[in-house]
Amino acid sequence: MGSGGRLYCAFISACLVVLGMLLMLQVFVGFRAPGPRWVTKDGVTFTIISIDNSRDGAQPGGGARGNQPERSGSPRGFETRGAVFLESEAGVLWDYMPQFYQDENENFTQKQSDRSQIDLQPWAGGQPSFTAEVQRFIEYISTTQVHCARELTAGEPQEEKVLAGSWTVCLEGWFLNREVGPCVAYSFSLDQKDAGFVSRMASLAGCEVHQFDPGARPVPGRDEREVKRHQTWLDWREPKHGSRRNTPKKLGLIMESLGHHKVEFVQADLESAEWKVLENLVLDGTLGRIQQLVVTVHLHWAGFEVGGSEAGVVRFWYSLLKELQGAGYRLLHSATGPGHTILRHRLAGVSSTYTLSWVNTRWNY
Repeated sequence: MGSGGRLYCAFISACLVVLGMLLMLQVFVGFRAPGPRWVTKDGVTFTIISIDNSRDGAQPGGGARGNQPERSGSPRGFETRGAVFLESEAGVLWDYMPQFYQDENENFTQKQSDRSQIDLQPWAGGQPSFTAEVQRFIEYISTTQVHCARELTAGEPQEEKVLAGSWTVCLEGWFLNREVGPCVAYSFSLDQKDAGFVSRMASLAGCEVHQFDPGARPVPGRDEREVKRHQTWLDWREPKHGSRRNTPKKLGLIMESLGHHKVEFVQADLESAEWKVLENLVLDGTLGRIQQLVVTVHLHWAGFEVGGSEAGVVRFWYSLLKELQGAGYRLLHSATGPGHTILRHRLAGVSSTYTLSWVNTRWNY
């Protein structure tokens, strides 16, 4: 045999040896690998080996990267986007894996509930300017966005448009479903300044009315059956541990304590706490459980726990009300109150307080 023939035989022998080693390695891995095994119709067994596809690997401290769900049994680079059926080679049908969808949905829900601040709108003039922010804000809260054919107002229809601090709610049938029972109305105000709202919501709208005033005391001779009165107040912070029953609470906790999942009407004059309370309603999702919102906003100072430059404060106010619009709320009515001062600046043509009536156009029972 020539030298060429000998080289050819050596090459074939080497290939056979390598092939045999590969087959032995596959059998060894099949016995030792921890992954699940899948059998094709032809009786061939496959073992799925989980491979970490993270580029970053483990983070400092030895923890896993983020809150990604385990993907044991998934091929490298596999990404889940909901309920998925996967087909492998040679006709193998992988098990349905809903846990990936559930894990990702839970992560998404957690991120939504963990939202800690509202989205600020761009500066009105492209840069900080108190004058530009005030002009944009006043124009926004003075322009109604929705029409109602049947309104309940603070006074007689011919008088309502000129009453300082007046309010309006919509009583159209498509808003109020009488088949599910009487409407529910909450009113938060100090020193009984909401007496007109409470009376008209109970007698004319036929609602179950709850009045909240921490300083209220029973009045002799007054019929207390028409309105349920509570000596508590509305807050944007969690109540302290061991607090008394009438300690200020978030609206969601008040609704839960009274057994109300949703409330048709909420009226609030919170004496400059309205901005933080509104922010809390946006961030914790309670806003979607209210059908109509009547809020008196105070502009003579920034409000509790609201800070920054004067332009920044007004921008925050505007951004917060835009969050209401993003949640489906539309301005039904705007009424001016006393004073002409915004953040200590006396300005012509503006008021220090406005009572804004909003309707949730995404409401459903």
